Amino acid sequence: MARPKEFDPEIAVDQAMEVFWRKGYAATTPQDLVDALGIGKGSLYNAFGSKQALFLRALRRYRDSQTEALIEVLEQPGPVKQRLRGALTALAEMDLADPDHRGCLAVNTTAERAGVDQEAAEVLRRMLDRTEEAFQALAAEGQRAGEIDPGRDPAALGSMLMNTVVGMRLVARVAQGPDRLTRVIDATVDSL
Repeated sequence: MARPKEFDPEIAVDQAMEVFWRKGYAATTPQDLVDALGIGKGSLYNAFGSKQALFLRALRRYRDSQTEALIEVLEQPGPVKQRLRGALTALAEMDLADPDHRGCLAVNTTAERAGVDQEAAEVLRRMLDRTEEAFQALAAEGQRAGEIDPGRDPAALGSMLMNTVVGMRLVARVAQGPDRLTRVIDATVDSL
């Protein structure tokens, strides 16, 4: 009897995330996951329980890595508007460099699953909340430093910046170059 192939569940979550990101939840079959992870269906279900459970783990992994990366850029030293421009530019460049134009897994999942999958919606809400809170903190810091009008509501600015990111990530899926996204970034930073 052949010995079952061992696999690292953490690596498997990353591999599954790539499949879900490329195909979306509904279009990803258990066979797609088995093929990508290089394991049998029994191992897939024994390790993760279900396609949905694996998807939620992958979505949480994406949420944590993307949010942490954005916050890391926003918390670097330097002028607030420069850091904001750097964060928005990094997102645009990452999306435009992707030959598959996958966009953002969280934005894609929001469009596909938020109305039908409450567990995924909660993961996504937390990502949006953390992103908005980071932008709100950046706006408040900019106000204290005199870079942003102190009369503006930092919470409203945080919401606007988070919404800008969501829109940029969608536009990047069909953009044929950086021009439109560069205009969005310039207008956003200038509006502060």
